[in-house]
Amino acid sequence: MEKKISILIVDDEESVRDSLKNWFAEDGFRVAIAENARVALSILESQGFDIILTDLKMPGMDGLELLKRIKTLNKDSIIIVMTAFATVDTAVKALKEGAFDYVTKPFDPDDLSHLIRNASKQIALSHENESLRQKVDAMDNVENLIGKSEALKKVLREVESVAPTNSSVIITGESGTGKELIARAIHANSSRKFYPMVSVHCGALTESLLESELFGHEKGAFTGALFNRKGRFEMADSGTIFLDEIATISTKMQIELLRVLETKSFMRVGGNKEIRSDFRVICATNRDLKNMVENGTFREDLFYRLNVMNIHIPPLRDRVADIPLLIDFFIQKYCSLMNKPLVSMDSAALERILEYSFPGNIRELENMIERAIVVGNGKKILLKDLPFGKDVMDSSVESLDDFEKAFIQQILNKYSWNISRTAQALKVDRVTLYNKIKKYGLKTTK
Repeated sequence: MEKKISILIVDDEESVRDSLKNWFAEDGFRVAIAENARVALSILESQGFDIILTDLKMPGMDGLELLKRIKTLNKDSIIIVMTAFATVDTAVKALKEGAFDYVTKPFDPDDLSHLIRNASKQIALSHENESLRQKVDAMDNVENLIGKSEALKKVLREVESVAPTNSSVIITGESGTGKELIARAIHANSSRKFYPMVSVHCGALTESLLESELFGHEKGAFTGALFNRKGRFEMADSGTIFLDEIATISTKMQIELLRVLETKSFMRVGGNKEIRSDFRVICATNRDLKNMVENGTFREDLFYRLNVMNIHIPPLRDRVADIPLLIDFFIQKYCSLMNKPLVSMDSAALERILEYSFPGNIRELENMIERAIVVGNGKKILLKDLPFGKDVMDSSVESLDDFEKAFIQQILNKYSWNISRTAQALKVDRVTLYNKIKKYGLKTTK
């Protein structure tokens, strides 16, 4: 049974209340009792219960009236009516008023346990459905894509236009512009949103590994294939498959991909059984596919099969109006992740950021803000906290990890490796600092 289910027992007989309370408490439920309907309503005003068992015949307000009152407060309440005077009429009336079921006294332990189990399952299913609905509602709103520039609004209009269809989409744009985020927005606003979106990074895999990744393989198909494995096309059945860096796939894989897109069927590597899968395909690339077609490095038929709709994401330098909103979002994100007080952006630092061309686009901006929060010690992100100029970042530092390592080493040396003072300066606890020292293999220079 579900351990977190709560039960309120309403009965004017003390022996019934106590016996049921002990019984359900032993089964792991949270149980409360009330000797009449008015006490029950008073309790329900301050806390909710998953299941309410109420006697039908009670002094004052009876069980049916209590049922009506509870249903006006929460129509989804699970209410079970208990009675020693069961008739068809009373049972029908209770069910019409919204009772989940009724049980007669004296209770059969097995019948009552079965009834509570069924009620618990319905509650769990209701919670699961509500959670799913909230997640889907959150995904549905493409306005969750941060920005107010006309360039982004154009992209969002295209997303809203193509999302309800099953058409293939190619998303183009420079690295770091958020192509996968747009792909997820398309999927989340499509009729396939209740099924998975499966992502494949084509550029990170060799031809043989990509083939196995996409189509799956049978046990013994090659050395190391110790079991059958589903491919990404199979996993994406009824959903969406997102092929990132599509321009990097080989000519052989282009031919195989074209066949799969046309037939929606394939065989696993080493297999002989045709597998069908109903998927939608969305691709992304930072290259010019038309130019690749003209150069003969990308098949023309595959290009037109994929390029039913093209959505181009502009670089960050062409949507400057979105930068302050993105900065606020990343500040909130990383201050929360690092357990640091919320900071703001100094006007001089913001002005410098707005002038910057951002060759790495949104990904570069995010790394810049994360780094600034790591190194900053005040209530504002200052110009000196940003990676502009040789005085801020050494040319040998090529990643955020590199910078964090160098910065922690610098502060450790400044305080002569006094862990407490260094942790205080960095605004982290001692355990976090010790973990960073271990992670980066830092050592005293003395």
